[in-house]
Amino acid sequence: MGHIEVAHVSYVLPDGRVLLDDVSFRIGEGVTAALVGPNGAGKTTLLRMVAGDIEPQSGVITATGGLAAMRQFVGGPAAKDAMVRDLLLSVAPRRVRQAARRLDDAELAMMELDDEPVQLSYARALNEYSEAGGYDAEVHWDECCVAALGKPYDEVRWRGVSTLSGGQQKRLVLESLLRGAESTLLLDEPDNYLDVPGKRWLEDQLRATSKTVLLVSHDRELLGACAQRIVTVEDGHAWVHGGGFGGYAQARQDRIDRLAELRRRWDEEREKLKELVRAYRQKASHNSDMASRLQAAVTRLQKFEDAGPPEIPPREQHIRVRLKGGRTGRRAVVCEELAVAGTTRPFGAEIWFGDRVAVLGGNGSGKSSFLRLLAGEPLQHEGSARLGARVVPGMFAQTHARPDLDGRTPLEILMTSHALLVSEAMAALARYELTGCAKQVFGTLSGGQQARLQILLLELGGATLLLLDEPTDNLDVPSADALQAGLEAYEGTVLAVTHDRWFARSFDRYLVFGSDGAVRESAEPVWD
Repeated sequence: MGHIEVAHVSYVLPDGRVLLDDVSFRIGEGVTAALVGPNGAGKTTLLRMVAGDIEPQSGVITATGGLAAMRQFVGGPAAKDAMVRDLLLSVAPRRVRQAARRLDDAELAMMELDDEPVQLSYARALNEYSEAGGYDAEVHWDECCVAALGKPYDEVRWRGVSTLSGGQQKRLVLESLLRGAESTLLLDEPDNYLDVPGKRWLEDQLRATSKTVLLVSHDRELLGACAQRIVTVEDGHAWVHGGGFGGYAQARQDRIDRLAELRRRWDEEREKLKELVRAYRQKASHNSDMASRLQAAVTRLQKFEDAGPPEIPPREQHIRVRLKGGRTGRRAVVCEELAVAGTTRPFGAEIWFGDRVAVLGGNGSGKSSFLRLLAGEPLQHEGSARLGARVVPGMFAQTHARPDLDGRTPLEILMTSHALLVSEAMAALARYELTGCAKQVFGTLSGGQQARLQILLLELGGATLLLLDEPTDNLDVPSADALQAGLEAYEGTVLAVTHDRWFARSFDRYLVFGSDGAVRESAEPVWD
C-alpha cells in the first residue's frame, strides 16, 4: 500500500507567474482522490512533480508503494510512429524500460554486424532483460492486450499506436496500470476518449481497487461515482474536501464565503489600526507625551500587516462564448446510403438547420470519421454526404492534433490567421480566460487551454455547422458550462461526438453508431 504527501510545494513559471504557492495535502493508503481546478491551474504540473518528472522549487513530495503514472495524452504526437510494445513500455517499471532499450540496441547491432563481440553483447542484454522482469512483463502485457484489444500481445505488439482509437490506447494503458504491481497511481484525464461502457468499467475498477489513486478528471459522472476525496487547486493554493463529489459544490461555496468573511474582517481591523495611527500622529504633533502611544500603534499595525491577510477567495472564471453562426438552407446535412471508411453500414440521415445532434457510440464505430468527412477530409466512403446551401463547417479536433497551430502562440494565431490587432486579440483571449498563456506556444498549453482556444477559433471563423469531436474532454466545469450556454445561443447547426453523459443531455437528437455498423436515430441517449 502507498500514500502521497505534498508539503509546502511552490512552483513559479518562467514568465514569473506563481503557479503553485505553498501547496500541501495528503492522500492516504487505498484512497481514490480527484485533483480538480480550472484549466491551467497547475494540476498536470503538480502530477508531474509527484511523478518525479520535474522538481518543485520548494517543498517536499513523498510517494510510497511504488509509483506509476498515466500522462494526459498517452498516444500524442510523440507516439505517432510508436508500436503497441512502446506504449506498454512507457508505463512499465523503469528497470524494464531501460533493459528493453538496451536489448533493442543489441538486436539492431546484430543486424548490422553479427560477430562474436556483438553476439556476447546481445546475450548480456537478453540476460539483463530477463533479470529486470521483462519476460514477466510480457505475460502481464498479454493479459492487458486480451482485455483491452481482444487479441494476445504477440499478435499486436508491432501494431502502430496510431491505428488504435484514443479510447483503445487509454484502455490498454489503464489495464496495465490497474493490473500492475505499483500501489500508487497517478492518472491524468484517464477517462478521456473512453466510450461510456469504458468509463463505467473505469468507475468500477477505481471503486474496487486497493491502490492509492490521484486522478485528474472533469467528468462529473465519474467524479461522483468514485472520488472519495477532492483536492482543489485554484489561484495557486490547494484545499481538500474530505467527502465525495456530491457535496463538493456546496463545500466550495462555503469555503469561498468563509474566506470572504475573513478577508472582510481583516480589512476592517487593518483600517481601524490605520485610523488609530492617524489619530495618535495628529495628537503627537501637539503633545510630545503622545509619542510613545503613536509608536505603539505603529508597531501594532506593522505586526498586523507583516502577519499578512488571510487567503483571498478564488477568482471565479467568466468565460464568455459568443458563437454566432448564421442562416443556412433548411437542410444542413443530407446523407444518402453513406458508409464511412469501412466502419458503418450504409445509412441515411437529414440534419436540419438549428438541430443539435449528439453522435454516440463505442470507440472505433466511425463517429469521428463521420465528422471528419463532413469537415471535408477525403476519407474513404460509399454513398454521399452533402452540405446544404451556405453551410460552412468548423471542426473541433478530439486529440487537439493541430499541425497548423504547432509552434505558434494564441496571440500570434489570432493576429495572423484572423487579422486582429493586439488589443482585439487580447480582448478575445480574455473572454476565454487565455490572456495568461497568450504568449505560450500551443503545444505547452494545458489540454483545457488548447480546447478553449479551438472553440475561440471556431467563433472567429464564422462556421455555420459546428463539428465537435469530444469538445468537453479537457474542459473544466465552468468552461464546459460556458460552451453549453454558447451552443444554446448559437444560430447554426451542431453535431457533437461525445461520451460526456452530462453534456449529452443538452442535445435534441441522438445519432447512434452501433458496434455492428448500423447507424440509427434515438430520442434518448444510448450508451451500450
